[in-house]
Amino acid sequence: MSKTQYAQLSDHIECDPITKIDPAALIGRWINSNPDTNSIARINITESNGQLQLQVFAVGPHGLIDWGTATADVFASGPASRTGAGFMCTYDFGFAEARFLAMIMKGLLVLAQFHTFKDDSNRAGYFLREYFAMTHEHF
Repeated sequence: MSKTQYAQLSDHIECDPITKIDPAALIGRWINSNPDTNSIARINITESNGQLQLQVFAVGPHGLIDWGTATADVFASGPASRTGAGFMCTYDFGFAEARFLAMIMKGLLVLAQFHTFKDDSNRAGYFLREYFAMTHEHF
């Protein structure tokens, strides 16, 4: 085993590299803990062919808007961990883009959202952080 380079102490590990992260802790139906949100109401997270898939439902003027599915990259809590603790993904709508960074903290899914507009509307990009609880309803 060769010694790997690292940029911070938490990057340095003394074991063989982890090649597969278990996403099981992320899989399920996550509901926004703020019932008055005007952003994302729920996220369904599944695994398909070894890849994490998100299906996002946002609040719209006449009910929920299904954003469809996006593939997410899964991350562990450290380089020696095999347990999925977070993810990153992007939804590209053409006129706008939403990037998600998420992590499980104290049983909640903490979702950081970075929204940018690519059209000529001159709307400012914005950041939003919301908290989601897993529901045990089937979807």
